[in-house]
Amino acid sequence: MPVFVPFERKSHLYGANRRLLISENTIQQILSRIDIVDIVGDFVKLKKRGANYLGLCPFHNEKTPSFTVSPSKEIYKCFGCGRSGNAIGFIMEHEKYSYVEAIRWLAQKYNIEVEETELSPEIVAQRQLAESLHIVNEFAQEYFSHTLFETEEGQAVGLSYFQERGFSEDIIRKFQLGYNPDKRDAFARAALKKGYSIEYLQKTGLVVTRNGEPADNYRGRVIFPVHNQTGKVIGFGARILKSNDRAPKYINTPENQLYVKSKLLYGTYFARQAISQADECLLVEGYTDVISLHQAGIENVVASGGTSLTPDQLRLIKKYTGNLTILYDGDAAGVKAALRGLDLALEEGLNVQLALIPDKEDPDSYVRRIGAGAFRDFIRTHKKDFIFFKLEVSLEEAGNDPKRKSELVNQLAETISRINKTEHFTLQQDYIRQCSEILKIDEQGLVSLVNKHLRERLQKQERTRNPAAAAVLPEAAPATEMPGEAEDGAELLLQDDKQERGLVRVLLEHGHRAWDEHSTVAQHIFEAPLEYDLIDNAVVRRILESYKALVEAGQQPETRFFIYHADPEISSLAVAVLHFPYEVSPNWKDMHEIEVTHRDSVYKQDVSSALNYLLLKKIKRLLNENQQDMEKAATPEEQMSCLQLHRHLKEMEYQITGRLGTVILK
Repeated sequence: MPVFVPFERKSHLYGANRRLLISENTIQQILSRIDIVDIVGDFVKLKKRGANYLGLCPFHNEKTPSFTVSPSKEIYKCFGCGRSGNAIGFIMEHEKYSYVEAIRWLAQKYNIEVEETELSPEIVAQRQLAESLHIVNEFAQEYFSHTLFETEEGQAVGLSYFQERGFSEDIIRKFQLGYNPDKRDAFARAALKKGYSIEYLQKTGLVVTRNGEPADNYRGRVIFPVHNQTGKVIGFGARILKSNDRAPKYINTPENQLYVKSKLLYGTYFARQAISQADECLLVEGYTDVISLHQAGIENVVASGGTSLTPDQLRLIKKYTGNLTILYDGDAAGVKAALRGLDLALEEGLNVQLALIPDKEDPDSYVRRIGAGAFRDFIRTHKKDFIFFKLEVSLEEAGNDPKRKSELVNQLAETISRINKTEHFTLQQDYIRQCSEILKIDEQGLVSLVNKHLRERLQKQERTRNPAAAAVLPEAAPATEMPGEAEDGAELLLQDDKQERGLVRVLLEHGHRAWDEHSTVAQHIFEAPLEYDLIDNAVVRRILESYKALVEAGQQPETRFFIYHADPEISSLAVAVLHFPYEVSPNWKDMHEIEVTHRDSVYKQDVSSALNYLLLKKIKRLLNENQQDMEKAATPEEQMSCLQLHRHLKEMEYQITGRLGTVILK
């Protein structure tokens, strides 16, 4: 029976509104074939170490291997950077795929046919169009590359241009650069001869019709293919080489089913892993900037094409890193270009910095002149925080004009108001404090102005969503109020989380084992005097409830059921809590005369310890709550009631600590 892949994990390959149905049979076939060592081994060189495999982490730069794969638990974990997950999660993280894209990748690897429910005629037509455009683009890329390397004109004109720019043959082939002959219809004739439809050739922008005849749109130009995140060519940029005042310097693919400029950044496919490893994305303007930096070994770089950044492009960057550094020309136009659209970057939660290239150069020429090492040093020492950079530039422009300074303050407040995520509250406060000092204005006044802009934006959004309710929209929380400050027991809740996760660990690792003659470990845990509604971690509760329901239905869930759970939060927590087994040398006992106890032989103590520590944490929380009630007690009767509860809780605490062998210090 077909099942819906959850919306959050489905592919966007065929449009934002597509709900892709993959059959349960397909998913189960894939899960049954998954070998995490085989899958990870496609990307990481692994060596067997005892029961596990070890290699260099693909997610951060390291020289000593700390990336461990457990075939028995079907999970990986890096003890250097902390990344962990299952086989599907590894493909999603490494290749930056959606869940459905990862499923399709695994299906192709294991030669499993993906079963889908019948699609509507409209979706079928869209899908066929997209596939047809991919095929045409692939042919075009191969044609342009062949022309560049294998024809006399291509070598004399196109290849010589790239070589003059300092591009090596390896980098030209890596980016699949090409050349279109300076003839009216050379490419069109080749494509039509191969049987490609004129309709699709026109949709890709490769061919136009003039006087009823097909003609090449990119003739006499060098070609820069544009790739999507999976490496497929979805469009082209074409640069003219002859001096022609009437023709534009660059022509780009017109928007179509595949090519949507606002959602693309040139070079993403080649940069995605380097961005993740460096935890920083360098953003430049043009194709050649990207290629030159890659050739210099600086690969965490993409290009915007010189336009203002869009929300979709910013979210694309955020898939790989939270740190964006923009490299632009240092002239006035470059400064203005650097500032466009960056308020949106703050709203997306990106940490934005800028480094302006000196001496009227661009990244392409500058890295070729000073070299990769000096270029990296320049970025590190010259990049400036976006807000302070904007403040510096605006102050210089305003001079001593009071009106312009007033406008500056208002613009700055509007920019700071974009930092509106709860987790960035402290950052927002730091900006307000430091900008107030630089501008020599009242800090509270800037706070009020920031809140005003935040309030106006919320009201505007509400009017768009619900015009009738806009009049009664509550005011936004002031920027001086700490989010979560009023939440009772926040510190205790954080302390409890570790114990709650520990209970999930012993349940997943030992739940199937026998507790006594009549029950399993899982049954024993669920019979324990523990109120699960007191568990604060919502994901822990969901795992316990799911596990308990299966046990009560007479089933014994396998650990992999939770590792590959459709709920990504459950899957992530299951992977995070599972232990990697420590390997003990077989010579340890003989060399050191120390008896080493295997964890499997002491699982009952492990289970009891997890239960008792969780109970102890809950009792401590109740003791604290009772102490607060005692301080508020208004009558002797209320005080006596609190004292009796205190004694009862302390007795329970002593009993549990006695079982644990714990000493109570307070």
